[in-house]
Amino acid sequence: MKTAKNSNRISPNSVSLAGEFAALSRLALWGYDANLTLGRTKNVDILVSNPVTNQLYQLEVKTNLDSRKRPKVSRLFGRFLSDWIMHQKHESISRQELWYCFVKIRLQSERARYFILPSAVVAEYVRVQHLFWLDSSPKGKDSYMRLFRMGFKDEQ
Repeated sequence: MKTAKNSNRISPNSVSLAGEFAALSRLALWGYDANLTLGRTKNVDILVSNPVTNQLYQLEVKTNLDSRKRPKVSRLFGRFLSDWIMHQKHESISRQELWYCFVKIRLQSERARYFILPSAVVAEYVRVQHLFWLDSSPKGKDSYMRLFRMGFKDEQ
């Protein structure tokens, strides 16, 4: 199926929804009970429960579309599989029940890859990588934008 007529680009809202539905589908296949919050719960996209342990989780989904066949390369961070835009606030959000699901959807194959990480790991990475970027940037201009990169095992 091709994208809708008269659209040159997929809207960011559609990309976000596609990632949330893809993550929801995958969680169901993995045996979790999961429900979309439909925008009613700030900063939480999916509520998840493990029917075996009765543990409850909150899942924030970050999605990107990728049409590249090769890994991305950064002068500072080397080769990486993908990146997702984050915000300064993500440096300090660390709760045991909150997890992030980073979804990478390849446009050519319409296949998705999922990377699920605890919020403490994401917060630390976003904070440290931004400080490294500030120290290494010739301009040194700070902003609220942050990036979370999924690297390769053999890369620094």
